[in-house]
Amino acid sequence: MPKQLKAVVVTTKHGGVFFGYTDDVRAEIIHLRRARNCLVWPPECKGFLGLAAYGPLQGARVGPAADLELRDITSVAYATDEAVKQWESAPWS
Repeated sequence: MPKQLKAVVVTTKHGGVFFGYTDDVRAEIIHLRRARNCLVWPPECKGFLGLAAYGPLQGARVGPAADLELRDITSVAYATDEAVKQWESAPWS
């Protein structure tokens, strides 16, 4: 039986902030499906955990989706349903 994918926001040692779907949040190398990178987010997000709680708000810059592997992970936060909708809209302003 395949594991269920979870929507997560992942940060890395290199300052990357990524959203995507994974079935293994404890791996040293996380495989993210339909991953997006948030390059800039406004202060209204209240930090990177706001990206997991609310998603990227107006003024954010989110890149297009691609499957990828992340290394040097510093945190994995579970994204709320509200945040998922925002990430999937891929705002770039």
